[in-house]
Amino acid sequence: MTPRRWLFLFLALLTALRLVFIAQAELTPDEAYYQMWSERMDICFYSKGPGVAATIWLGTHLFGVNEFGVRVFSPLLALGTSLLMFSFARRLYGESVGIWTALAINAVPIFNAGSLLMTIDPLSIFFWTAALYTCWLALERSPEFSRWWPITGGLIGLGFLCKYTNAMELLSILLLLAFTRKFRRELARRGFYTMLAAFVPFTLPPIIWNARHDWITLSHLSARGGLQKAFHLDPKEFFSFFGVHYGAYSLLLFSAMIFAVIWAFPQAKHHFKPRFLLAFTLPLWVLYLWLSLKQAGEANWTAPAMVSLVILTVAGWREVVKRAVLMSAILLIGGAGVALFKLPIQMGATVSVIACGCAYLLASIRDREGLSAFVALSVGIVLSVLALDTDLLRIAGVPLPYSADPSKRLRGWRTSAGEIERVRAEFEAKTGKPVFMIANTYGVAADLAFYLKDKRAEGPGHPPIYFPESPAIENQFSFWPRYDEFISVPRDQLPDSYYTEEQGINPFHGRTALYVTDRAEERVPSTLKSGFERTEMIACIDQSRRGLPLRQWRVFACYNYRSASL
Repeated sequence: MTPRRWLFLFLALLTALRLVFIAQAELTPDEAYYQMWSERMDICFYSKGPGVAATIWLGTHLFGVNEFGVRVFSPLLALGTSLLMFSFARRLYGESVGIWTALAINAVPIFNAGSLLMTIDPLSIFFWTAALYTCWLALERSPEFSRWWPITGGLIGLGFLCKYTNAMELLSILLLLAFTRKFRRELARRGFYTMLAAFVPFTLPPIIWNARHDWITLSHLSARGGLQKAFHLDPKEFFSFFGVHYGAYSLLLFSAMIFAVIWAFPQAKHHFKPRFLLAFTLPLWVLYLWLSLKQAGEANWTAPAMVSLVILTVAGWREVVKRAVLMSAILLIGGAGVALFKLPIQMGATVSVIACGCAYLLASIRDREGLSAFVALSVGIVLSVLALDTDLLRIAGVPLPYSADPSKRLRGWRTSAGEIERVRAEFEAKTGKPVFMIANTYGVAADLAFYLKDKRAEGPGHPPIYFPESPAIENQFSFWPRYDEFISVPRDQLPDSYYTEEQGINPFHGRTALYVTDRAEERVPSTLKSGFERTEMIACIDQSRRGLPLRQWRVFACYNYRSASL
């Protein structure tokens, strides 16, 4: 078979394996949270557009409310992204680069995670890649108008409804046109403006929703990016930003990406292809690098820029390998930086980073292309597999604690829900009255709710488990029916001696709640405790897996709800 057919066979088998895997692993807290969104569809949500909720809604209506139904589109989106990247890279640099690009992207751990878990990232990356490709097709037909311009705007808009970061592609296109003499006139032609016109309608759902909810998303995004903090240089946060990316992008591949940017920057002055790819890489990276000077972001925030960066890295691989000493230095400095600042999340990878730097140097001396590429892709694949199933390390005799395990989020939720349901049943049998449930975080509430057999929603739209009441809006739970809300009723129908300024009643008044937390809390938080007459811990559940502690649950009985004091 031809190399292209081998690639297609590889992608088909990989997708089949992913489809099998997604039905086996339990939902992560974020996936369960988004699944709750899909059951309460809206034009927008607290922190994101409706894209991920709509996708899960479609999957669960086709295949049922289960792990497979929630995640079914993730492997399919990963397949689509891989094929788009192959086709685009082949168009730019030839079939060999296209094949290696498709292989490289599937060796990146963060892409592999997105191909299995249904979050905003597989959707964002797919639409970013598609818009990247159609933008190139539009420029190929310049100065003539092309339908690819409005298609590009529509694809950016669809990505925007999944992840607001996708709007950065508009800035990338603007900068690309402005700094390219050949295409500068496109800024005065109708193609560019039809692209903007096609994008604008997709901004309406977030604008309408936020106008109704005091623009809460802007406050949330500002807090997430650390914009509310006074600017101060924090080297630890800056190194943490790079440390997180070493793990999420793979040690060698991420170092190669860094060097690819260094190599391509002078090339971009004279060649349009590296300029095009850098235009869709640097704006997003510069933004989050600047933010990391005071507060490090998450690795998935830069994930869309990975698309053009991987193509650039593969295309410049020969030049990258020729400078193996500098590549190894980047790895060694990165490992030293992580160790120097003693970052707890990345400490486990420090030795690996340094070791890989030495291994890369030795491999490059022996074979400047083939062996180096093999080592880089192999390390990425191994890290991808281990990140999703760290039990392989435990089988090999490595007692990796679950506190340092990224796959912990996929473990134990069904068992936890069963244990907590047992505690609830025993407590209700003892008191003779039904209780409602509250969890310490939105993720815990969502995951436990998904796996409860008896969900017991208190009313239409109510979640099976609530998030603690708060005057501040912290997540989507604030917009669903809450246990601290009053139901309006005529005053003459109020119980005797019962009066509130809301002129209504709270159906939870006087009831008992069970507060469930996966943190080592000795008592109920004061903000929650103030709403109840008294509290006591009734259960402490130690959950283990393969002989190691997985998580500890504490269940508190909160008696006689009376709403929190103002």
